[in-house]
Amino acid sequence: MGKEKLIVKEVHHSHSPKTSLWWFFLVSTCIKVLLFPSYHSTDFEVHRNWLALTHSLPLSQWYFDETSPWTLDYPPFFAYFERFLSIFAHLIDPQTVHLQEGLNYSSNKVVYFQRVTVVLSDLSLLYGVYRLTRNLDSRKQKLIWSLVIWSPMLFIVDHVHFQYNGFLIGILLMSLSYLEEGRDLLGGFLFAVLLCFKHLFAVAAPVYFVYLLRHYCWGGVVRGFSRLLIMGGAVVAVFASAFGPFFHLGQIQQVIQRLFPFGRGLCHAYWAPNFWVFYIMSDKGLAFIFRKLGFNIQTPTASFTSGLVGDSSPFSVLPQITPFVTFIMVLLALSPCLLKAWKNPQPQMISRWVAYAYTCGFLYGWHVHEKASLHFVIPLAIVAAQTLEDARHYFLLSIVSCYSIFPLLFEAQEYPIKVLLLLLHSILMWSGFSAQFYDGTETTEAPTTNSKKKSYQFGSEGDSGTTMKKGFVIGWIERIYLIGLVVVEIWGQIFHPLLLGDKFAFAPLMLISIYCAFGIMYSWIWQLVYIVKSI
Repeated sequence: MGKEKLIVKEVHHSHSPKTSLWWFFLVSTCIKVLLFPSYHSTDFEVHRNWLALTHSLPLSQWYFDETSPWTLDYPPFFAYFERFLSIFAHLIDPQTVHLQEGLNYSSNKVVYFQRVTVVLSDLSLLYGVYRLTRNLDSRKQKLIWSLVIWSPMLFIVDHVHFQYNGFLIGILLMSLSYLEEGRDLLGGFLFAVLLCFKHLFAVAAPVYFVYLLRHYCWGGVVRGFSRLLIMGGAVVAVFASAFGPFFHLGQIQQVIQRLFPFGRGLCHAYWAPNFWVFYIMSDKGLAFIFRKLGFNIQTPTASFTSGLVGDSSPFSVLPQITPFVTFIMVLLALSPCLLKAWKNPQPQMISRWVAYAYTCGFLYGWHVHEKASLHFVIPLAIVAAQTLEDARHYFLLSIVSCYSIFPLLFEAQEYPIKVLLLLLHSILMWSGFSAQFYDGTETTEAPTTNSKKKSYQFGSEGDSGTTMKKGFVIGWIERIYLIGLVVVEIWGQIFHPLLLGDKFAFAPLMLISIYCAFGIMYSWIWQLVYIVKSI
């Protein structure tokens, strides 16, 4: 009888993490449903048009259609995904998938349908985070689930602004989970699938290539060559299934042109908080100084402050930046990580390396959208529970990244929503990290790494032992920086309109980009130092 009770308890315990995870997902789903009537961006019409063109046109015309300005510019797997969704869209409201009559169609039926598809596709994220955390203790699991499943950035970008980032990041997390388990073939296969859904994830491809070559393929001529063929065959099969039909139709060049429209310019109309913000401001500062000194500095035809992008150079003094320059800069920033991955390909480091790669792409890439910070913020949530310094770093990074996308929701009725989401997220993070690190049990997880990190931690207070007796705290520099975010927001919302009115309308957005860029740059430096100093 006693053994039977023990077995029942063990079975119940084994199911409880999954049950808890579903509760997390249910709570997030309730919030998403409440957000259904809120504002949606032009991305909503983008995806509605993709439903229409994939449903109404033969495959041979998908990447040529220009009925709408929002032409198809995602890889074929995402186009196939839209084609699948269009079957149900047609059943619910045929006008949704009508190529002409559906233009700018936004009835409640189509809005709710498209929002439901985003919610359901988030099951990919749910499974991805489950796989990455299933072997962790319960406290760490719940902390990571709250950071990922309840991410305010995903709520804002996917479920208000409208996109499918949760679905795609879920595939990335699945890939990382297989790599961490040593199942490299499946991990590489899923990453190839992800690239055929959204090519912008390719920033991490060098990390995957070096890691898989060294960890999976290396080790003897016969073994290495056979594994290289297996991995190469799997990747080729994925890309063939995605791009094969268009290759057969002779349309690969057209597809590539749609996927990589380099003519859009270095920066998005709203500057992402990255390195190029400092480059732009340096150029403007130098131009101002040189004009004061009497030099004839021409005003560029393309102006960043008016939100225009294009092929002409927007710089007055500094050299023009081309896509090739940004490519080289991303590779240079990635090189220390690639060297580490080659020298010592550790499965437990792969999530950090991939997150670092996306940070490099965000900081130095071409025409980066502010939403792309999700690509590194979510993977870093997986490692945030490992050490106190990881938690401190993530606390600052997630707040800064979330605040940097506030301008996406510019209507007054959504203002309380984004503020409330960020405040709740900050409280949850603080509570979760305090519970995780209060008793000091986490200090022994990685003693070598922690001891090295003391020399470069940002704004720390005393040693780790003293801090952990107090619970989770952040340094005074971090506190001042976060207070600065509040100051920036108060200026943009209250004092700028009050004092300047409609003058310099772009200034509040510019200030957000510049200030948040300092936080993102700090995160990049922190990750770089961690990777370089790790064993």
